[in-house]
Amino acid sequence: MQSTGIFRRIDSLGRFVLPKEIRKNLDINQNDYLQIFTDGDSIILKKSQLCCILCGNTEDLTDHHDKKVCQRCINELADK
Repeated sequence: MQSTGIFRRIDSLGRFVLPKEIRKNLDINQNDYLQIFTDGDSIILKKSQLCCILCGNTEDLTDHHDKKVCQRCINELADK
């Protein structure tokens, strides 16, 4: 794990600002989802997808190498 040297204070509602440089480097944009994990005393944030990476469908999703793919796209790829 690499330290950024950036510190942020948590406000009374439990919020903090994820610095613009980090959002840009990790391609995290407005309305993206972050998945939250804990590991001992560490908090890990990971960009998450809730739609098919190929067509954008939000239903019948399967995880494939940490990416979401819908069954329709899987079937289309299998037919080729």
